[in-house]
Amino acid sequence: MAGITGFRDKGADPLQPISFSVPQRVLHWLTAALVFFNLLLPDGMNEWHRSMRRTGSASADQIASANIHSYVGIAILLLVILRLVLRFYQGTPPAPSKEPAIFQWAAKVAHVVLYLLLLAMPVTGVAAYYLGYESIGGIHADILKVVLWAVLAAHVLGVFVHQFYWKTNVLRRMTVG
Repeated sequence: MAGITGFRDKGADPLQPISFSVPQRVLHWLTAALVFFNLLLPDGMNEWHRSMRRTGSASADQIASANIHSYVGIAILLLVILRLVLRFYQGTPPAPSKEPAIFQWAAKVAHVVLYLLLLAMPVTGVAAYYLGYESIGGIHADILKVVLWAVLAAHVLGVFVHQFYWKTNVLRRMTVG
């Protein structure tokens, strides 16, 4: 089995990678860190938004904090685009052979949804913050954020199921290769 021993499954495509490339792994973890930073620490943007609604202005500290949240979001957008380019050119490892077909399908759907959310969150955030589309800001903060949390939880749960239930060692493909 490729994920555990470093060998490919019989009949596996010899051109398909066994694990993710180093750039793919670095971009994955950098993206994850920035996503969690913005999800867990949105206070600067929240304070700026509350101040703008109440008084129509914000302090320099509130603007600086909101800008940090925004810049991190833009960085996420750029990293995700780069990840998609690498994914297209370098490919991805095959699903572990122990994974049932329905879960392989669910994983593909979850990855598509995750990538769409990681593109939509920064775009809607930019539209709200820089272009003033408040209704899109509500979609960004009230809907997409909740869906992103749910998809991230499912993603992490899927890794744990692979690692500890099916024992496919998929975590290794995104850590040490």
